[in-house]
Amino acid sequence: MASFTVSRHQFPSDFEFGVATAAYQIEGSRYGHAGLSHWDTFAATPNNVLNGDDGSIACDHYHRWPEDLDLIQEGGFNSYRFSTSWARIQPEGKGSINQQGLDFYERLVDGLLTRNLKPYLTLYHWDLPAAFSNLGGWRNPDIVHWFSDYSQIVMNRLGDRIAATATFNEPWCITWLSHFLGIHAPGLRDIQATTMSIHNLLRAHGTALQALRADGHNNLGIVLNFDYAQAADESEANRKAADLYDAIFNRLFIQALTQKSYPTVLLAHLERYLPKNYQQDFDTIAQPLDWLGVNYYTRHVLEAAPNALFPAYQDAQGHLPKTDMGWEIYPEGIYHFLTWLHQNYTAQTPLYITENGMAAPDKVWEQGVVQDLDRIHYIDAHLQQVNRAIEQGAPVKGYFSWSLMDNFEWAAGYAKRFGLVHVDYETLKRTPKASWYEFKQFLSV
Repeated sequence: MASFTVSRHQFPSDFEFGVATAAYQIEGSRYGHAGLSHWDTFAATPNNVLNGDDGSIACDHYHRWPEDLDLIQEGGFNSYRFSTSWARIQPEGKGSINQQGLDFYERLVDGLLTRNLKPYLTLYHWDLPAAFSNLGGWRNPDIVHWFSDYSQIVMNRLGDRIAATATFNEPWCITWLSHFLGIHAPGLRDIQATTMSIHNLLRAHGTALQALRADGHNNLGIVLNFDYAQAADESEANRKAADLYDAIFNRLFIQALTQKSYPTVLLAHLERYLPKNYQQDFDTIAQPLDWLGVNYYTRHVLEAAPNALFPAYQDAQGHLPKTDMGWEIYPEGIYHFLTWLHQNYTAQTPLYITENGMAAPDKVWEQGVVQDLDRIHYIDAHLQQVNRAIEQGAPVKGYFSWSLMDNFEWAAGYAKRFGLVHVDYETLKRTPKASWYEFKQFLSV
């Protein structure tokens, strides 16, 4: 039987251990008079999502949230990271407010507090109201103010009970993955749309922080995702390929947020698509961060693609074990990013691992057992590296496992399972996996 080799006692006594989810992936978008999001329309379009799956029912967390919060409490966790759905709160994107949506999140937050669980809120985890799609979505500079207004609506209702708030989850996914690679909603493949969405999102982040602080809210941050970039070999071409990937995936957003600039290697290709005098926006973008969320899963091995358009790199074959997503397991990467951020970008700003986990082909065995031993090994190896970073002086304050339960995994539909809790998508029955029980034992000491 697999078990953690790391001990709870190796972490500070006030270290947060929690689980994370996202609204569209678990709630069920058809309930509670939520409006359509661009994930509803994207999923309704053939060939965008595996098997034509969507989040209309998902895990029905909208109705089953008390059971789900009980699972968090019973697992020994002390924190829960969740997101509010913009389309649920403002079905038409702007203007009228769906009070049923705000009421749902108020019940959720109060339910967390009743169970002595700290609510960690993410304001935007990818479910843009579909009404904004006709207006250009993240390409439209007006979205800066639309998002700020939405943020104030949510926080003026819930902010007095929230432990910490993030504006965005994974800007790289919102912009590059969705507007350049076209893999996520809105499914565009356009370099100008990508560049505009990057700059508008960063402006929206800074503008929202200014508005929320003016309203008296604090402990505000953002969640960025990081992939370790490694060259396939030491050739100059492959090292440049890895550096370019690193600039796009890892340095772009943190550099804008903390150093008021974009990586030079990217400006050579993207600057022509940025607004005139875009540099003047960095004073708004680079608002002080009370904390930074770090999402980490994998590494990429890169090699040059000499005859390709920008960005002229491609994935090379790695040699490490892979998860069910095909992602290499490289725990040392989480240590790298925590120490790298601390030393180069964030100084003493508190860091939280806001997502870390793996997809596995989990099945319920006889007697209702789900033996996800690979996940136990994965989490244990990454916790060891988090502890190593703390010992090196990185101000890491918490770890949130992705995810509480199996859910709608975006373009992969329901085919990939990341949860500590198994969900039967026919009956919606929840079954804690071996990893959930291992966490419970780890946290009980």
